[in-house]
Amino acid sequence: MQSPPLADELLPVNGLSVDVEDWFQVGAFENVIARDSWDTLTDRIERNCAVILDLFAAADVKATFFTLGWVARRHPALLRRIADAGHEVASHGWDHERVFKGDAKSFGDDLRKAREAIEDACGVRVTGYRAPSFSIDQRTPWAYMVLAEQGYTYSSSVAPIAHDHYGWREAPRFAFKPLPWSELIEIPVTTAEFGNRRLAAGGGGFFRVLPYRFTHWAIRKVNTRDERPAVFYFHPWEIDAGQPRVTQAPLKSRLRHYTNIEKMEEKLRRLLGDFAWGRMDVLASREAYRAVAPIMARSAKDQAA
Repeated sequence: MQSPPLADELLPVNGLSVDVEDWFQVGAFENVIARDSWDTLTDRIERNCAVILDLFAAADVKATFFTLGWVARRHPALLRRIADAGHEVASHGWDHERVFKGDAKSFGDDLRKAREAIEDACGVRVTGYRAPSFSIDQRTPWAYMVLAEQGYTYSSSVAPIAHDHYGWREAPRFAFKPLPWSELIEIPVTTAEFGNRRLAAGGGGFFRVLPYRFTHWAIRKVNTRDERPAVFYFHPWEIDAGQPRVTQAPLKSRLRHYTNIEKMEEKLRRLLGDFAWGRMDVLASREAYRAVAPIMARSAKDQAA
């Protein structure tokens, strides 16, 4: 006999997150927009985050804003507004440098610098982290050691897929303990399995480009069949059709960045109404008891030594 569908009120509360970076700070443009030019470019982060905060308020949802320290230093009032609205403010690093481009020392310095700027801006302790461009992977076993040493309680820095810019296909799909001797947990961004294929389904460009019904199907599948919360993310620039165009970027990068931006706000409004959403720190505390230490992580201490 087929089991009845799970009642909506019993579905998990999903993790809602915003990666707070401006249009000129994205990985797709890192080779055509120099970091030392950022201060000269049109800043649209205040405008876009205001729209997002209004969207969240209208839907009565709370979220986590993974924020660059670079942004926090320049927009302290924005971070205070986010925290005062009941959202979590967490770290996205200092200036969107991918983790695997450095080493344990440079990563630790980046974490400290970003955390200081964020906590000074909003007056709230930072306990969560998301690596720029999901850049914690099999090349960076030392990253979790540094996060644990600095007192972070969770990370959401892994995309367990194969992708040309990022990805750790062998990583678990759901919460895991990267260090068996630490309480730190990793909460990967959501993927869905279709046959023997693993598909990215946690937001960003995939949400903008693909039909809405795909994301709805994927989150519903994770909630019901896997009985786990989904993790969804997007960026402030993804709702900003008026942002400057980076014409010197490769065509592939421009297509990824600009496709369906004008439709994003309405798709988000629909998504917020179709599922239950909450902060990532709350999700982390609920998932901690189910997080396991995968075999692949057991050698991380030796590799980092």
